[in-house]
Amino acid sequence: MHDGSWFSHFAKKAAHLCGRPLSFVAAVGVIVVWAVSGPLYGFSDTWQLIINTGTTIVTFLMVFLIQNTQNRDTEAIQLKLDELIRATKGAHNALLDLEELEEDTLDRFRAKYEALAKAARRKPPDRDPGAEPADT
Repeated sequence: MHDGSWFSHFAKKAAHLCGRPLSFVAAVGVIVVWAVSGPLYGFSDTWQLIINTGTTIVTFLMVFLIQNTQNRDTEAIQLKLDELIRATKGAHNALLDLEELEEDTLDRFRAKYEALAKAARRKPPDRDPGAEPADT
């Protein structure tokens, strides 16, 4: 079902593996080994440079992997929401693909829905007056 590019497949696998507890333990292990080796190298500049360079490279690469995964997940969520809007009777189809609109158009939609929410809060509830208020 998924053809996907090699990078998408790799990014998904890497993000999945890096989010595991064992990966965290391995990273802590590297730091511990580095710290323990400090006295052996006299806490030299080279010793410090090793951890700085290593963590910088890993961080730099992980940014791209995480961003790829986030982009894919966000797109999937947006498509699912679009389908729910499309399939729900009485829903406003103008809200489909909302994330593609310009900022000023989004602001107008937001203002409209904030006004609707404010009006709904002023309206007396359609439920038992002794019931707990809904979470907001």
